[in-house]
Amino acid sequence: MSRILSPCACLLAAVGLLALGACNTVEGAGKDIQKGGEKIEEAAKDLKRKL
Repeated sequence: MSRILSPCACLLAAVGLLALGACNTVEGAGKDIQKGGEKIEEAAKDLKRKL
């Protein structure tokens, strides 16, 4: 299971860093982080359903 999550975690971290680089304000960063967290939560729920 850790083999599946490790590449996913790396990909999500990279996307998160790109999103942070694209935002111009602290408020924008907070929104980007929140959206990233929602995507991680959705991915975890999808994975749980598959298992």
